[in-house]
Amino acid sequence: MRSSHHAFTFVEILAAMIFLAILIPAIMQGLTISTRAGLYAERGAIAAELAQNKLAELSLDDAWMTSDMSGNFGGDWPGMRWEAEHSTWDMDTMELLTVRAYYTVQGREDKVELSTLVSSGSTSTTSTTGSASSTTSSSSKPKTSGSSRK
Repeated sequence: MRSSHHAFTFVEILAAMIFLAILIPAIMQGLTISTRAGLYAERGAIAAELAQNKLAELSLDDAWMTSDMSGNFGGDWPGMRWEAEHSTWDMDTMELLTVRAYYTVQGREDKVELSTLVSSGSTSTTSTTGSASSTTSSSSKPKTSGSSRK
């Protein structure tokens, strides 16, 4: 008499467990990578918006000549900071104003960099990142706007 019970053999069960042992870590790594990519995209977009606002704030009323050239974005944006610098442009009357917004994702720091040209009105000194510089000039307003993300 033959039994009508159908069941998996030990070898079939062992093969399925080995297959799952290989597949589950690969799936988990894929989920980790996609989560990290989403965080980079979100924080990068926020940093770009904050950098754009800071660049506009510094360009307005020549604040880049007299205000601090580094800081953080306040308690609403923990872990995000900014640095600015200006340097002479090819034309004597123009300055290149650059703002970098730094952000951290899973312990790794990255940055967004935006720049614009502003009129210096007279000879100015170049400041290094993190320090303020003072220059004497007449009223200067942003002339050309350009941005780049690096």
